[in-house]
Amino acid sequence: MPVVLILLTTLPLAPALAALAGRARVSETLSLVTALSSLGLAVALVPAAAHGPVQFGILRADAISVVFLLGTTFLYAATATYSIGYLGAERRHPGFSRYARRFHLGLNLFAWSMMCAPLMDGLALLWIAVEITTVVSALLVALDDTDNAAEAAWKYVLLASAGLGIGLLATIVMYYAGSTVLGSSYDVAFAPLLTAGTALPHTAVQLAFVLAVVGFGTKVGLFPVHTWLPDAHSEAPTPVSAMLSGSLLAVSFYAVLRYYQVAARTLGSGFPRTVLLVFGVLTLLLAALYLLEQRDLKRLLAYSSVEHMGILAIGVGLGAPLALAGVLLHVIAHAAAKGNAFFGAGVLVRKYRTKDTAVIRSCLDTLPWTAPLFLSAILALSAMPPFGLFRSEFQIIAGGLASAHDTITVVLVGLVTLAFLGLSVATTRMLFVRGGGDLPARGEPSAWMVAPMVAGLLVLLVLGVHPPADFADLLARGVAELGGGA
Repeated sequence: MPVVLILLTTLPLAPALAALAGRARVSETLSLVTALSSLGLAVALVPAAAHGPVQFGILRADAISVVFLLGTTFLYAATATYSIGYLGAERRHPGFSRYARRFHLGLNLFAWSMMCAPLMDGLALLWIAVEITTVVSALLVALDDTDNAAEAAWKYVLLASAGLGIGLLATIVMYYAGSTVLGSSYDVAFAPLLTAGTALPHTAVQLAFVLAVVGFGTKVGLFPVHTWLPDAHSEAPTPVSAMLSGSLLAVSFYAVLRYYQVAARTLGSGFPRTVLLVFGVLTLLLAALYLLEQRDLKRLLAYSSVEHMGILAIGVGLGAPLALAGVLLHVIAHAAAKGNAFFGAGVLVRKYRTKDTAVIRSCLDTLPWTAPLFLSAILALSAMPPFGLFRSEFQIIAGGLASAHDTITVVLVGLVTLAFLGLSVATTRMLFVRGGGDLPARGEPSAWMVAPMVAGLLVLLVLGVHPPADFADLLARGVAELGGGA
């Protein structure tokens, strides 16, 4: 298993280096092979991580790590596939070679950084990995060289850097808390901090946790530090938008969970859960309201991502074992559903040459494959059965009721329903309402852009109907690592 950890943290560097040579065909083929291999390696970690952490030097994979790694590697493989069709239409345009080189270099470095983050054994190393994701993803947001893309990238860099500055302060404060018990030479690894437990100074741990929620929460998209997210997701190339929404936000939430583990062990679960409930409810409220008035298709999906990050925060805040299992399942199901939604949106934007949901009409007539797959993604994001997000949100709600958080649970159900209305109204108009004037010619831009949506739909169905036994064991272990029921 140590070999698997090494491969996961080095493989994506190969297609990134190949992209520097400027051979688009070689880069996209190598990216696809690497992404599929990374997904296979992540799946191979599931049985081992379900029984305990896998350690090699500074690399460590426990059940929580592997859950987030599965979401990232699946979306990496889906995006690498989708990108072949996405770039195919641009192949004859002037400057394509330079664009493709930058795209594949950035895409693989972005995936590499997000795969490294959950495998870092230590808060300082985790902060570095998350910071690298910021630098690489900001360059990808600006890849299209438009004024709006440049503005979105700068806004992202400024806000994310400010947030990660606060996250660095959280790391320093937590180091101080650990040094009072473990001495000044320890390395801020997870195990020593968790072992120290209640011996850590409570005030320092409280401060570090709040700073971590605000700091890393900037990249999660938590209220009120979410404002970069709709612009960046809207202006980035569609494959990048999918990875930003489905993976980057989750990886940043993973960092918050690591601080949550230490805070819950030191302070008891009451304080960190309350903090997450406050941020989660406010985030979900904001997203639900904005979803009602969005006309930009990609911004609509961006606010849907804000909604789901709020759900994750509330799920952890509820704290019941069933709710925590729902949170971990939600991470992977959201990656598949949001990837499908953005992939479908990319096809719609390319076909109709607009992101305005008021202009896009009769999609079921013009896109026989993409339109139904996009609809299934929206239904999945709305927690409709039999998809994985229905199971995960049902577990979160059931856990909330079981832990006597009735008011929060009712608020959660109400706001999720409100968000569903915003998504469903826009989707119904685009897919079912017949438009006036000439429609685009019937047909799909590329089979490469449809294939990953089919794969994502299958994943959502498996997670919703009957998750594999090894995966269920992994979730159970992850719940125990989060201190479920403590």
